[in-house]
Amino acid sequence: MQLAEVIDDGFLAKYRSLLDAEDAAFDELEHACEDGDRAHFEADLKVWREAIERKLCYLHRLGVVLPPGIAV
Repeated sequence: MQLAEVIDDGFLAKYRSLLDAEDAAFDELEHACEDGDRAHFEADLKVWREAIERKLCYLHRLGVVLPPGIAV
């Protein structure tokens, strides 16, 4: 499947929701860091990483980006 066939309104809506979730998680992480709240920082870091993973998995599943190679 060509990349142009993958990118449509449905793709853009789903990708926008994944970006919004990542952005919201990062905002929480940033606040915890600024506040010096280590416990919340650790929890928010986990949520942010999960949001990034969901976004990347979505892009990989559709073939938009390939998983990074392992450098030796």
